[in-house]
Parts: sequence; structure tokens; C-alpha cells
Amino acid sequence: MLEAKKFKTWIEINEDALRNNIGVFRRTITEKTKLMAVVKSNAYGHGIVVFSKLADELGIDGFCVDSVIEGRTLRLAGIKKPILVLGWTLPAIFEEAVKNDITITISNAESLEALSKSHYKPFFHLKIDTGMHRQGFYVEDMNHIFEKYKNECVLYCRGIYTHFASAGTLFSQKAFTDEQYKKFEEVINSAREYGITNIVRHMAATGGTIMDPRYHADWVRVGAGLYGFLSHPQLMPVLSWRTLISEIKEVRKGACVGYDLTEKINNPTKIAVLPIGYWHGMPRAFSSIGKVLVGGKEAKIIGRVSMDITVCDVGSIDCVVGDVATLIGKDGKSELRAGDLAEQIDSIHYELLTRLNPLMERIITH
Repeated sequence: MLEAKKFKTWIEINEDALRNNIGVFRRTITEKTKLMAVVKSNAYGHGIVVFSKLADELGIDGFCVDSVIEGRTLRLAGIKKPILVLGWTLPAIFEEAVKNDITITISNAESLEALSKSHYKPFFHLKIDTGMHRQGFYVEDMNHIFEKYKNECVLYCRGIYTHFASAGTLFSQKAFTDEQYKKFEEVINSAREYGITNIVRHMAATGGTIMDPRYHADWVRVGAGLYGFLSHPQLMPVLSWRTLISEIKEVRKGACVGYDLTEKINNPTKIAVLPIGYWHGMPRAFSSIGKVLVGGKEAKIIGRVSMDITVCDVGSIDCVVGDVATLIGKDGKSELRAGDLAEQIDSIHYELLTRLNPLMERIITH
């Protein structure tokens, strides 16, 4: 009954899939290695609070976020496990990190200098650039850093980490990844020589965790693997995105649909109006080429994806107003996977999922 519906569009988070994925990684690592959930960027679009609370209940060891704001959001939601900020933290936010027991990342000398002078000194992890040339200290600079900031590092440094450059293609770039591993170990050995020993070591994200147990160290930071959108036989997608059909109407041959009359109907058909658009996270690039699932069948998107409305062709599908349309996920035997959809518009699943509007309701399913 349409009257019983509460949401016109929503995200489903499948608890069974997440439990399965956590289990896959638990079996991959040993008990001494902590499994950290990467929930930055609104948990890759899954909803940082809903996803993190569920992961917490399922036994995840801690969380990696992008900012102190995200970390504080988890604390306010009742999360008590360790939280590490992976992104840059401004000195003005150090106080907030301390008060919320949030560990930050220090990846440059300017931030370390600011921390040395600050009244508020949050615990931190040092990030090392072992070859990605993005965030982090160069390996060759670390002896100088340890010498100059030995007091801060001994008292407040709780971890040292790096990030592999070939996150999605580790197996084809194994030699480079091994070089990064060796450079990282050099830094760890150097830290010990300076008396910096109360630290955790971590380098592996999802790919590195699957690839080589040498990379597991004390923590692994798993994002894509927990969400299940890697091509891996044991992992299951956690997220589905659905909406309701808000209108159905007949259109005649020659009619044009949507803004700027970009698509003309070649034969009489039936269209379904979906109350979602690019504001919700449906890429405008899917105009006239994308598809959704209605009743387990593919329905092509017609015309322009608008801010709040998308139209699809349901001429051969039996459906009524209030029926569910699946934008990402399974419907019967059919499935639309985020990675496949992203490839269609020359994008990646990370971009597609992180753009899902955070105001859409996230619902836990089984």
C-alpha cells in the first residue's frame, strides 16, 4: 500500500553482507592485527553513523575517518573504540581532537611544529610517503624529524603508517609495493633507535590485506573490502539504493522527455517518473544511457537526469505507482553493481557511492 510507505528514496545497509565481509578479513589476518574500518567520506556513502554503529556491534576494532568532525560525529553516536583521522587537521582543531579522544595524522613538519607549540596536544600517527607522493614525510627526512621532535614523538606519537600507491592494482605492481614496504620498515627501525616504541604500525588497505600477510603489521585499514564492492568471490555488496515510482504515464511516438528535449520517443511507450536526481546522487552523465531495475527488469533512463527527477522507460514492464525501482543493488535475479555503473560513465565506484546524498535515509536490512 502506498499509504504505508515512509520514504520515497532510501539506502539499504545489509547486516548479513557486512558480517560476512568482516568475517572474510578476520580469517585473513591474525588475532594480533586489528581490523580498522575506513568510514571516511560518510562511510563511502553508506552513512557514517548507521554503518559505524553496525560495524561496532559486529566487532570491528576501530575506525578511520577523514576529519575530526567525522570522528566527533562517531563519538556523539556512542562509538568508544579508537578513531584515527587520516586527513589533515588544522591546529585550531587540536583541542576538539583532545576533548573527544580522537587521534590525528601528522604528515608534514608544519603540523608537527604547530603541535609542539600548542597547549592542546592530541595523540597522533605519523604518515610516511614511501612512493605515492601525496600526504606524508619523505623517508629520508625522518631521522631529522625524529631528532628535532623527539619529545613530541616519544610522548604523543601512537603510530606510524604509510599507504600503498597501487591500491587497486596491487598484484600488477607487486615490486613497487614491496619497495614501499621496505622503506616503511626502515622508518620503523629508525623510530625505535630514537626511543619511539609505543606505536602501532599499519600500511595495508583492502588490497594489501588480501595480497600479502607481511603487510598486515598491527592494523589493517579496510574500506572497499568491508563495503563489498571489490571483485572478490567471498565479498558481498553491503549497499543497495532504491526509490519508489511516483508517476506512470503513456507517451506517444515523437514526444520528447525532460529538459532541453534531448530524447525523442520512437514508439509509443510507458514511462515511470522516479523522485530522485543528481542532488540525490544519480549522476547526470546517466542521462539517456543509464538504467534502473523495476520488477527485476532493466528500465532505460530517458532524457536528462534532473536535480530531483529521473524518468525511465517501463513500456514492457508491469508496474504501478509506489512500486520499487532499484538504482544500485539486486532485484530478483538482476543486479546493478556500483562498479559496473561507474564504468559506464568513465568513473569509479568510490566516486559514485561517496556522492550519495547524506540526507537520504539509511536502513539496516538482512
